[in-house]
Amino acid sequence: MIESVTRNQSKSLYQQLRYAIINGKRKAKELSQRKLIEEGWLVLFAGFLLGRAIILESVSPFAIAFFASIWMIRRKLSLKVAVAVLAGSLTLQWEHSLFLLSSIFLFCILSGIFGKITNQQKWLPAFVFVSCFIPRVAATYIAGQLETYQWVLSLVESSLSVILVLIFMQSVPILSPSVIKKDLKNEEIVCMMILLASILTGMIGWIVLDASVEQVFSRYVVLLLAYIAGAAIGSTVGVVTGLVLSLADVASLYQMSLLAFAGLLGGLLKDGKKIGVGLGLFVATLLIGIYGEGQGAAFRPTMIETGLAIALFFATPDGWIRKMARYIPGTNEHTEEQQQYLQKVRDVTAQRVETFSDMFQALSKSFSRIDGVTPQTKDGKEKDYFLSNVTEKTCQSCFKKESCWVHKFDKTYDYMTEIMSEMEKGTFDSKRKLKRDFENHCVKSGKVYETMKNELSFYQANQRLKKQVKESRKFVAEQLKGVSDVMDNFAKEIMKEREIHEQQEQEIVQAIRNLGFEIEKLDIYSLDPGMIDIEMNLSFYDYHGEGSKIIAPALSEILEETVVIDKEEVSPFPNGYGYFTFKSARQYNIQTGVAHAAKGGGFISGDSYLTMELGNGRYALAISDGMGNGERAYLESMETLRLLKQILQSGIDEKVAIKSINSILSLRTTDEIFSTLDLAVIDLHHAGVKFLKIGSTPSFVKRTTDIIKVEASNLPIGIIKEFDVDVVGEQLKPDDILIMMSDGIFEGPNHVENVDMWLRRKIKNMETDDPQAIADIILEEVVRTKSGEIDDDMTVLVAKIEEHTPKWASFPLHKAQ
Repeated sequence: MIESVTRNQSKSLYQQLRYAIINGKRKAKELSQRKLIEEGWLVLFAGFLLGRAIILESVSPFAIAFFASIWMIRRKLSLKVAVAVLAGSLTLQWEHSLFLLSSIFLFCILSGIFGKITNQQKWLPAFVFVSCFIPRVAATYIAGQLETYQWVLSLVESSLSVILVLIFMQSVPILSPSVIKKDLKNEEIVCMMILLASILTGMIGWIVLDASVEQVFSRYVVLLLAYIAGAAIGSTVGVVTGLVLSLADVASLYQMSLLAFAGLLGGLLKDGKKIGVGLGLFVATLLIGIYGEGQGAAFRPTMIETGLAIALFFATPDGWIRKMARYIPGTNEHTEEQQQYLQKVRDVTAQRVETFSDMFQALSKSFSRIDGVTPQTKDGKEKDYFLSNVTEKTCQSCFKKESCWVHKFDKTYDYMTEIMSEMEKGTFDSKRKLKRDFENHCVKSGKVYETMKNELSFYQANQRLKKQVKESRKFVAEQLKGVSDVMDNFAKEIMKEREIHEQQEQEIVQAIRNLGFEIEKLDIYSLDPGMIDIEMNLSFYDYHGEGSKIIAPALSEILEETVVIDKEEVSPFPNGYGYFTFKSARQYNIQTGVAHAAKGGGFISGDSYLTMELGNGRYALAISDGMGNGERAYLESMETLRLLKQILQSGIDEKVAIKSINSILSLRTTDEIFSTLDLAVIDLHHAGVKFLKIGSTPSFVKRTTDIIKVEASNLPIGIIKEFDVDVVGEQLKPDDILIMMSDGIFEGPNHVENVDMWLRRKIKNMETDDPQAIADIILEEVVRTKSGEIDDDMTVLVAKIEEHTPKWASFPLHKAQ
């Protein structure tokens, strides 16, 4: 027990110590961030070093440019920065401090005079140029050294100040706590490096262990950027840093070559982690150092500087490096950061869509919820309410009320119920026995008959209203459920993740490489039968349709299912990359033909037709016939098909789509807008077809020598507000021919007693299987029976079901052993 207590105490002490360490780290991080960034101590330190920075022995364009940038971006720190700059300059010589003081003072005067000018950022370079040029010329004039060389040097210094202020304006915001950068552009990285190199220039003259401090930190920065961003950024940083430092000390011009070469080697060896990058700097120092300094005493400080830089680099925590890498495009950390952000956006979007889907689902359930009362009980209550209204107006004032409703309750109730039922059916007058028995039972039978007839009209109207409300609720529930299903499917599509199919992925990669193609990226989302979804990036020297000719057949052979290209985007340049999406091929194709004619041979027909792909392997064919002829009928049928197209493309079920169209057409106007609709939706994966016929004529399916008739009975769209849609299903086979027609065709032939048999015979005897030819022949035959007259709008829509044969067949692959 004592051991258990001791163990618990040790565990508690360990947890407290661990919590104290974590809390201390957090507080230290917050303190350093507040001091360095928010309070501006990092900016003040940079200002101190820039006050010391001099290039070409006497040119100092850094301080005034940095002060102007701070004045524009973080004006609250401008006074402190001015003090820091002057403090740094005092460590060199008083003449340099006097020049910077006069430049800053002149800049403040110009800013105060032109303070009311809008968009001062455009005028900032001009202020900096004047603030740098006038004090330098005045100082030279007072010293009696105003010559052509000094004029040129003053112009160069002022021009450099203008350039630097534009560079610092992009670099200083990175150090601002109010600006959160998601990533840095390459230009911003270069500008930041120029600022760092300018700051390092202020360290010239500082020596530690025979090593120049600015050289140590410059090599450290190059190592850091080469390790994070690779050879390109590393060599660029080396060139920029070395160039600025060489301007400050012309004797060390070779340092630019050393830094650039070190950045290049370090970036190339970054796969070797820190050791590889450090080795790159060491090799560069050996090669450039021996070439530039020889093997004399000057070579020793160079190696010490490299050693200190590598030591600093190894001492830098990996967490800091990963955090910096997140802001530099092209790095793995930046890519992961972007992917996490996109995934978060995707998850939030999908979650929001799912929330809306659940909301619509809940609304659908609330509308479709049936009351907790059984229909029989509910019907009995309705009758009781009806009889109570009748008895209130008849029996309440009768002197035999107690005899009828107390002593003979069951008999009286049965009489009243039976009379009510017979009146509802309309057969009460023929029930003489019932009337005679009730008249012997009730002394006010005549008044009861009259009152019941009056109340019955209200009762029936109330029942019809309740029925309409119930049907409306059912219809709204179906619509809401349809919207919920669409949104749920959309959320699932958003959340589509890359599935793991390691074996198939290896086979695909190996097969494509064996075919001689370079694959850059492969994503397998689904390998389910009929639902294959694969994305890949390939490199082609000169693309000639290899995606559909070679890659798709190869995938078909591997996956044992016909695969085709769904999308392809190929670069027009040689050695460009191509993006390809491969999906399962549909098993069937649709070939269509249509023939139509307007009444009297006119140009405007009241019939309209539609053929379209709905996605997910579905194909829709539809004919709509507006009531009557001419422009009005044309507008009715076109409006019906337009609504149908938009609703079906949204993914809503066909039955709900048709009910929605009916509701829209029947409720949006008081005018009578009626139209028929003949819709067939074919699944191209298994050739199943669903027919939805709303007031339309029958359709026919020709299968070799057999003719199958498809019909259903529904009123035209827009006549009644609520109706049930009968769906007729049929399984089609390859080479089946589906024939749909308007009533002008089906009811058109003259002098034909049985149009059904006549059409069957005509379709059966046709020798052609071309859909367009069949449509033309049927239309022509009907017109011939009318002696060439067209007394109604006529439309024939024909579709032939064909097995899908890929353009490029699969072939056996020779897999590597």
